[in-house]
Amino acid sequence: MADILLTVEDLCVRFPTDRGVVQAVNGVNFQLEQGQTLGIVGESGSGKSVTAKTLMNLLPRSADVEGKVTFDGRDVRELARKKEDHFWGVQMTMVFQDPMTSLNPVKRCGEQIAETLRYHLGHNKKKAIAEATSLMEQVGIPEPTKRVRQYPHELSGGLRQRVVIAMALACQPRLLIADEPTTAVDVTVQKLLLDLLDDLRRDRGMSMILITHDLGVARGRCDEVAVMYAGRIVERAETETLFSDSRHPYTNALLRSIPRIDQPSHTRLDPIPGRPPELIDPPEQCAYAPRCRYAQTDCLDSIPEVGGVAGQHIYACHHPANTERGEAALAANLAAGETATGLKIHAITEGVH
Repeated sequence: MADILLTVEDLCVRFPTDRGVVQAVNGVNFQLEQGQTLGIVGESGSGKSVTAKTLMNLLPRSADVEGKVTFDGRDVRELARKKEDHFWGVQMTMVFQDPMTSLNPVKRCGEQIAETLRYHLGHNKKKAIAEATSLMEQVGIPEPTKRVRQYPHELSGGLRQRVVIAMALACQPRLLIADEPTTAVDVTVQKLLLDLLDDLRRDRGMSMILITHDLGVARGRCDEVAVMYAGRIVERAETETLFSDSRHPYTNALLRSIPRIDQPSHTRLDPIPGRPPELIDPPEQCAYAPRCRYAQTDCLDSIPEVGGVAGQHIYACHHPANTERGEAALAANLAAGETATGLKIHAITEGVH
């Protein structure tokens, strides 16, 4: 059995506001094996980035965090209370989506990488700059001896993101969290960066959490995928299982909204109706019910429990897609022309139901 590197149990994150308490993350559970890549997908506001920032101890002091996070047997929240500075950035690091918010615009790129090495590993300035140059070369930055002396504004978006990756990997971390790492670059550079992260992960035996809104990226890069909605993981499975035999209607709807190469040109996409729910004092019901084609009256009575095959394919739904119960619910709603929440629906002639 593979070694478990990271365990997250019943993670809840709440933010007090003038309007009420925002339940940004609400009962998230998952495990990550050594050397494994876990993808976390979902719409904006689903709780992906808040989960990652919680793991990295980057939340504001006003945040109320509950639950347990264990990294290789160590309680991560206890490390935060003890102000263990040489854990984040060494054992666990993060790459953010916009490199210009991660880099200091008035410091040379090499100095910013070297600073990590000097603080965490105790290198002197000369050794740290030499190591920074080597790291730039490892992440595919051309002319590293020149780039190490340049400022962030002198580099392209793709090169800046490579500098950020070099900073994250400087101390040989065991876990890298990549939060939408290719959002700020074009598609060609996106592939190069994702290939780079894949190669570095394999070469170093590193684990990775890849947060993305792009299901195509998740399918091509991840061993497992977790789908988040309204602060919860609503489905998690091995990547190919999730794409070929999804269970949660939200996962199903995300897959239907992706353009496919076998579709005729000008085929209309099937968007998800409505918008994500308000996370301030949400009702005790399935959060996805108002947008769900499968919704029945029991979806409005309680929050679905997590079911499925424990540790393999889990999902939280009263009427799972691609099951007899789910198909019966969908057929009844199609016959009525609307769901229990009043959502008007119609039959889909192509794609996944």
